[in-house]
Amino acid sequence: YGNVFTFKYLKITVTNPVTEPISCEKIGVIIVDHGSRRDESNQMLLGIVDAFRQTSAYAIVEAAHMELAEPCIATAYNACVQQGATWIVVHPFFLLPGRHWDSDIPRLAAEAASGHPQTSYLVTAPLGSHPLMAQIIDERIAGCLSHGRGKAPDCSLCENTDKCTLLKAEV
Repeated sequence: YGNVFTFKYLKITVTNPVTEPISCEKIGVIIVDHGSRRDESNQMLLGIVDAFRQTSAYAIVEAAHMELAEPCIATAYNACVQQGATWIVVHPFFLLPGRHWDSDIPRLAAEAASGHPQTSYLVTAPLGSHPLMAQIIDERIAGCLSHGRGKAPDCSLCENTDKCTLLKAEV
């Protein structure tokens, strides 16, 4: 029973589909990354979440770090519920599926949800299997090559660093 969606390297079976229509106002989105000891990295996620919040139809959007930094998934889940969300979508800001997507994030989401029996939640697939990823990779490589050849300024990630500098191999 259920719908099966097959992609090149991924098969998803959706069982027990929910028939209740959901409005975006009832959906809370948590974008979760690994978390870092580097504050700059944690701040980058907050910027990404702010950009998503401003451009998406979802009224409730929170950031979370899986570990090493706050807010954690439980804190973000609570914030979504306090804002009226009854459906929580936990989106791993990861490129590929691995242990964190397979077990850690679902476990942390379940723990967070256990205090809110009036809610339902799901953990989405990570980013890497999305068809636009090839275009994003191509654009990043082209931009860095242009910068490395002196034909474009630093991007915001490489600003004030020695990254994207074309180097000669040493013998």
